[in-house]
Parts: sequence; structure tokens; C-alpha cells
Amino acid sequence: MKHKISADMLYNYSQCPHRLYLDLFEDSAKQNRESAFLKLLWERGIDYEKQVVSELKIPFLDLSSYSGSEKEKRTIDAIKQGVTLIYSGRISTAQLVGEPDLLLKKEGEYIAGDIKSGSAFEGENEETEGKPKKHYALQLGLYTDILTRLNHSTSRTPFIHDIKGRDISYDLGEAKGKLNQQTWWECYLETLSEIEQIVEKNVTTTPAHGGVCKLCHWRTHCLKSLIAAQDLTLIPELGRKKREAIHLQVQTLTDFAQKPLSDFKDGKKTIFPGIGLSTLSKFHARARLLAKIDTYAYTRKRIRFPRTDTELFFDIETDPMRDFCYLHGFVERHHGNPDTEKYVSFFADQVDEKLEERVFIDAWHYIKQHFPCTVYYYSPYEKTIWKKLSKKYPELIQPSEIEAFFKSPLVIDLYSEIVKKHTEWPTYSYSVKDLAQYLGFRWRDKNPSGAESIEWYHRWLEEKKLEIKERILKYNEDDCIAMRVLLEGIQGLPLKPHPST
Repeated sequence: MKHKISADMLYNYSQCPHRLYLDLFEDSAKQNRESAFLKLLWERGIDYEKQVVSELKIPFLDLSSYSGSEKEKRTIDAIKQGVTLIYSGRISTAQLVGEPDLLLKKEGEYIAGDIKSGSAFEGENEETEGKPKKHYALQLGLYTDILTRLNHSTSRTPFIHDIKGRDISYDLGEAKGKLNQQTWWECYLETLSEIEQIVEKNVTTTPAHGGVCKLCHWRTHCLKSLIAAQDLTLIPELGRKKREAIHLQVQTLTDFAQKPLSDFKDGKKTIFPGIGLSTLSKFHARARLLAKIDTYAYTRKRIRFPRTDTELFFDIETDPMRDFCYLHGFVERHHGNPDTEKYVSFFADQVDEKLEERVFIDAWHYIKQHFPCTVYYYSPYEKTIWKKLSKKYPELIQPSEIEAFFKSPLVIDLYSEIVKKHTEWPTYSYSVKDLAQYLGFRWRDKNPSGAESIEWYHRWLEEKKLEIKERILKYNEDDCIAMRVLLEGIQGLPLKPHPST
């Protein structure tokens, strides 16, 4: 095997198998430049790791100044000597290599641990405990596998030290979920086997278009090849699994679009496993738009929006790594008159819970001053964060108030309630950026994204330069204006009802 399988390879495969293939075999000159946000993530991870290590309460061997074979030799020597805790070691077999942050001797054998600047669980909130993250489990599986092969451990209970300061055991013998009885260890072994096939070039992977592409360094390269191949995953919400089902009959987006929908029906079902008639009808309609058979965006039903004197277009900015909401932004408009439009923002100049509470309360009072008015936001994120903030700071804003606010017919999630349910567009995604740009709107920033805004906020905290703050505010204002542009675009869409399925 030319390439030893590493934790990074397991992570990249879990994000996208084709990303791993390209990393191994494609010219790196074709990659996008690494974004400032990804650099920030890396730096944050390193800083948090240093903080955790500096606060360790038991003696440990620090091997972080070594690399390669020298690091590995010192790690193995330390294990043979029975050192209780090893930081930044390296272990390997003929096929595998790993550099766990921690190797802890427990009950006579070693278990691996990783320090993560995120939560140990995904989907964790006030109501649910969440579940192990797949890419964490895979990486821990690798370290555990190596320790087992080297006869340094029989345990399958590695751990994550997460951003909340918790040591969370990952029992690799546990099932992944109630409906999926595959254990995390079985998942690791299955993934390892699939990666081995890629490394040996026994399989050739293919790209797929999806949300994970946004931060990938191969995104431009892959998008070009997907467009050239007229790949089915260019259809919004049609991912790898559904593509494989449809590939049984059609290979390209254009082929799919040109055939009548009836070709893919079998009575009240479709000929594709796992795809229902309504879903297939939606994909087919989107394929026809992307193939330019249908030449314009349209709505499936007449949409009547509330009529109020005031409209607010609402967008927030958060730093998920700090679990901090730093900006609530609004574009305010009266009587549909563009001359009345103005931007109002509530910005936290530093990371401080009292300040986070203050700007949240100020934003809430701002809305209450204008209510009843129509409030537009895009995707459930704003609702999720505001509910979370109301539970975090319940003294002045009751969670029940926020619940009632978002249930009001005057408060509208343009994405979930309107765009996704009732409209079709000739775009590769239904993000507000893609749809507003289709309608002719352009952000003032050359590189607009929520991820980049987080990096800008990080620099604002360090440098306090007003031009950085202005960049954040202009980006947020443009996000709000984009919603207004989208609202007007939806109001002007022609009606084209769903064909009978």
C-alpha cells in the first residue's frame, strides 16, 4: 500500500469519498486557495489544544516538538516504559498511521483521546443529548485499531475532550442508533475497507454536488466536472444515494429532463427505490429548468403574503466555535417604498455574555416596537438561535414569547415556508445567495459568506479596526436586502402548478 491510512484521510472520506481520491491522485495546483475561515478553524483548534494541555492536572510526556519517525520512536519507548499520559504521540502499523492528541494508560493498557474545539456530540441541545459524531468515531477507531494491532490495548473506549471541558467516552462497541444497529467499530472497519479500495485504485470515485462542497478545496474543480458531465446531483437536494438509484435508468441531468415523467412511473410508485412520486416530480421539474427546457423560475401556487405597513428583513451572525451570537441585523421598509429602506443592527463589540444578552434584548425590543409588522428570515437558523438565546437569558425575555413570535403568521421563513415548498428555480442550490444573484442582486463584498464573516469577527476582536466591523455590517445588510429582493422576485413569479403525479 503506497499510502498509509491516517485520521485526516478518514475525516476527508467521511465528508466526501471523491475528496479523498483527489487528495491522493490529483494535481494539488487545481485546488482552491484555503479560505481564511478554514485557517481560523485550524488556529482555534491549536489554541484550544494548547489551553487544555496547559491545564492538565497529571504529569505527561510532551512529544509535540518531534515529528515523523523520531516522534514515533519516542512514543513507543514511552509506552514500553509505562508513561501514564503521552501528549502528541505517533503510532503506526504497515498500513495505518495515527497521531492522537493523548495516549492515556488506564488499567494497564492505553486508550487514545483527541482534543476537539467543538462539542463531542452532534444534535446536542437542551432537549436531547445528541449522538457521537461520525468523523470523531472514525478517527478514534483508527487510533484504537493501531493500539490493538500493536498489542498495547484491548479496549474500544477511546475518548474526546471537547470544547465544554468534558472527557466523553466513545464506546465503539455501541450501536450507531436505535434504527441502525451497526456498531461504531463496524462502521470504522467498513470505512477503512472502502478507503483501502481507493488507495489501491481498485475503485474510482465520482464527485457529487452538495452543501459540504462550500468549504472544500476541490469545489471549483469538481463543479466544472459536474457541469461538464451534466451530473444529476446538480439538481438541488438530489444527493449521491438518489443519484445512484436514478442512474439505473438515466445517466445525465439532460437525459432525465428530456424524458417524460411517465417513463419513471410504475403505477402509484416510481421505478427508483427510495424515491416517491412527489419527490421525483420535484427533481424532474428542477432538471428541466437546469437543462433550459423550462426557461424561467416559477411558483407552484398563488402565494399571498401579509400586508402590513412595515416589513423587517432579519438576519443574524453567530460564531459557533464560541457559541456566541454577535449580530442581529434588520432591513426596515415601510409601505413597500424603497426610499424608506434602512439598515438597523445590534452588534456585540466583544465576546461577553452580558453583551450578548444586551444586543439580543435590544433586537427583541426593536421588533416589538414595530409589531404587528411582517418579519422575514431565511431558513430555521434564526428561530433556532433566538429560542436558544431566550432559554440562556430568560430574565427579560421569556422563551414562551419567542415561541409565540415565530408561530405568528406575520413571521415568515422564506426558505422553509415559501421557496422550498412552492417555487422552482434554475439554480444549483436554493440558498438565498444563489437565488438573489439569479434575480440580479450582487453583494458588495467580493467574498461573501457566513463563514468568512466569522473570520472577520475574529479579526475585529483582535484588531478593533473599524473597517473590519463595517465589512461585517455591510455583509449582513446585503443578506437582509437579498431577502427583500427574493421576496419581490417570488411575488413576480409566474404560476405553473405541479403536473399530476
